[in-house]
Amino acid sequence: MLDERDRKLLMLLQQDASVAMGDLAERVNLSLSACSRRIQRLEEAGYVTRRIVVLDREKMGVPTTVFALIKTAQHSDDWIEKFRRAISDIPEIVEAHRLTGSYDYIVKVVLPRVEHYDVVYKQIVRKVELFDVSASISMEVLKSGTAVPVGYAE
Repeated sequence: MLDERDRKLLMLLQQDASVAMGDLAERVNLSLSACSRRIQRLEEAGYVTRRIVVLDREKMGVPTTVFALIKTAQHSDDWIEKFRRAISDIPEIVEAHRLTGSYDYIVKVVLPRVEHYDVVYKQIVRKVELFDVSASISMEVLKSGTAVPVGYAE
């Protein structure tokens, strides 16, 4: 079971995983060694799956976001695995989700400019057959992040 200190540690690590252990310990009112043990326990228990660096997309040259909504006529395990492999080989595709509703998948694509979407689209359709693809360009980011709520964890 997680307690409030564990939840606060998880929240703080999500905000900045590079925070010094001493600062974390101070912010949750623990000794340095107790804080370190707690974080190690949280990692071993799978609450922390990895620590990453978030890059500035403008500086990386990929400021444009396109969401591609995909319909397929095929739903076999083989097709899904082929689709998974096809999109995993394309670095511009940073997220993909299988959906309920009118579309089967949504894919988040980051690009240097909107015209580059066609390059990514062609990479996908060369590898898997699709029924329909509808792309939407993100005009403005209203909220973005990787943090998840910590209050539901047990």
